[in-house]
Amino acid sequence: MHITVEPGETHAILNLNGEFDTYFVPLLQEEIDALQKAGVRDVVLNLRMVRFINSTALGAILKHSKTLTAQGKRLLVSRPSAFCRDIMQKVGLDRVVPIFASDDDAVASLRGEGQAAKASLETDFAEDPSTILFRLVDQKRLRHFIEAVRAKNPVHNHAFGDKWAGVGSMRRLDDQGLSFTWSGGNTDLSAFDMGQMLAVGTELSVKFRLPLLQRGFCEATCEISDLEERPDGVKVGCTFTQIDDATRESVRQYAEDMAHLKQELKRVTDK
Repeated sequence: MHITVEPGETHAILNLNGEFDTYFVPLLQEEIDALQKAGVRDVVLNLRMVRFINSTALGAILKHSKTLTAQGKRLLVSRPSAFCRDIMQKVGLDRVVPIFASDDDAVASLRGEGQAAKASLETDFAEDPSTILFRLVDQKRLRHFIEAVRAKNPVHNHAFGDKWAGVGSMRRLDDQGLSFTWSGGNTDLSAFDMGQMLAVGTELSVKFRLPLLQRGFCEATCEISDLEERPDGVKVGCTFTQIDDATRESVRQYAEDMAHLKQELKRVTDK
């Protein structure tokens, strides 16, 4: 990772570029220490070009925020990549460290110039690390529910076939299983039809990411253990039935890291 500094009158913008992991935490510490010795009050971290961030790096941002706040100073984040934004929202870091859509908005907030706009869900990188891809193991069941409505594939936008995959949004993940929501994509299925297709006991093959551990897609097989119909789709709970040991350990570590970060944030927000 590289860090470039844009100095202001009483603040500095640190532009981080690359992968922000444990190895580069001391580099951020050095930069902030140097700025403080130079008399800079406030710090803005521009995370637009950070494609990966792990739990240690997130903990470092929280630490610097706490330290500066205790001194009557501030640390803000601007223009986070979709990857950073998603993780920060998941653990609740955005409740402690303000996130802004641009450097100008962040600086305006430091100057007390009204309510600068917080970062929206639209960022520079559209890929969502919370995406989960799922397929019915029983292809006959898939065709029974989907081809009957002449739907289009939400991933490839062509007629459904053996390569169809639904695209859901992850809600929970641990070494025992996961849950996700699904709006039906372009299938034209009602919530009732989705509930029938993804009934309890249905077997799915799934692919998902573990953002904090910098892996590609993980794969596993699971069985639906819980299903809730909603006005905008369904919420599905699954239990892993086939998952290799390395993947299960990675999932366990991911869940542990997320729980640790949330606990640290709770300590800060409860004070």
